Amino acid sequence: MDNPASTAGDRFVREAERDRAVQQDRAFLGHPRGLATLFGLEIWERFSYLGFQAILALYFADAIANGGMGFEEGVASSIVAAYGALVYLLSIVGAWIADRIIGTYRTVLFGGIIIAAGHIFMGIPAAFSTWFGLALIVLGTGLLKPNVSTKVGELYSSEDERRDAGFSIYYSGINIGAFLGPIIAGWLGQEIGWHWGFGAAAVGMIAGVVQYVLGSTHLAGNEAAARIRGAFRADRGFWATIGLIAAAVIAAALFTVLAEDGINALVNVISIVSAIVPIVMLLLMARSPKVTKAERANLMPYSLLLIALVAYNLMYFQTGNTLNFMALNRTENSLFGWGYPSTWYISLTAIVEIIMGPVLALLWVKLGKRQPHVAAKVGLGTVFGGAAFLVVALGASVSGEAAMLSAIWLVICYIFLGLGDLVLQTSGMSATTKLAPRAFASQTMAVWFAAMALSQGIQAQIVKFFDYDNAALYFGIQGALVVAYGVFLMAITPWLKKRMTLVG
Repeated sequence: MDNPASTAGDRFVREAERDRAVQQDRAFLGHPRGLATLFGLEIWERFSYLGFQAILALYFADAIANGGMGFEEGVASSIVAAYGALVYLLSIVGAWIADRIIGTYRTVLFGGIIIAAGHIFMGIPAAFSTWFGLALIVLGTGLLKPNVSTKVGELYSSEDERRDAGFSIYYSGINIGAFLGPIIAGWLGQEIGWHWGFGAAAVGMIAGVVQYVLGSTHLAGNEAAARIRGAFRADRGFWATIGLIAAAVIAAALFTVLAEDGINALVNVISIVSAIVPIVMLLLMARSPKVTKAERANLMPYSLLLIALVAYNLMYFQTGNTLNFMALNRTENSLFGWGYPSTWYISLTAIVEIIMGPVLALLWVKLGKRQPHVAAKVGLGTVFGGAAFLVVALGASVSGEAAMLSAIWLVICYIFLGLGDLVLQTSGMSATTKLAPRAFASQTMAVWFAAMALSQGIQAQIVKFFDYDNAALYFGIQGALVVAYGVFLMAITPWLKKRMTLVG
């Protein structure tokens, strides 16, 4: 009779050999072929996610007679923000499931299948299928989102010099999908019908899942997944995870049956939860006996960077609601007499990042040790985000309350948002990996996702104050506050640099 321990050991050895073979492969532009698989998956996932998000608030606010849901614009904006908060909160759960239960490959696969099913339901013209589909997309994205980049990292050994270049190729896939999604799904949704746009997102996600499965033999992380599955026990963390998933499903069910007042109350609850989670996570770190004195000292400057992340994303995430409504109802969407769907502006951030990403990377390399400190970079990205809203405020002020904005105002706004995203997200993520206490190293991205959820939770409340008549004031106040915080962060960079003992 075989020794179970010996059998498991043999399996681990085989999986480790598979991983090494994958990591030594150079068949895709000098990189492992698995990079092409993940590149394709990310194109289609971003295509479906951002294509669907580009029309979601517009669909909720459109009249029932036109195939929409008939909500007021403020309620529609709040729902979209609350949905975003749930996505990032469940991303924390998705990372835990991959790390503790089934490994990254299966978590990404199940996430992709659930997302595709969600988009299929969204393509069915019925209120129930809309809410059910949205719940599936939230759950699936929570599983997939935090783990795809981990799959990319698994393709390379820790000392492989191709790693950074591989991530650059992978991130170009993100931007290609982010560009195409609003263009195609946005046009279908606005010109033919909302559910055609949702259907396009479904086709994209199905294509992504199919090519992910077909390319699975070229992916690494097999040994780690085998060990995770072998060591899994249904402990308290497992049942807590099941409870969180059940809560998300129940929340989606409540959206189906609640009247507008009830929906507002549920959105408020989601906002409160999104505020509690990052605060609790930081307090647990600060109070943990596993955290050293030096690491504890890092938490204050790190918290200031997280505030910048939240502030910037308050601007960025409104591309799906308030900016979307401004583009639809208060902007001349034409170029040399040729009209285009208002959702196409959302693709501009991807264009900016595709063009400027290599330029920025080259700039940091050229500057070397003379490049700005990470706190200054985060502050600069925050200023770009605030400036985007100030541009819209200026356009609304110059144009007058009832007049239509020239398209150039939104074009400049989205250019600033793209620049801000490029500078802040990469620098902030790098700071997260460097400043987090070593005892919480595996939870660093959980804090990042919690901060993103907080942005959406706060936004779910702020968007209720948006009105076309006060557009200049609405965008101006937010833009000024965010710019002020970015300038403040850059001003105190010398102090932060002294406190950030783990940042080089």
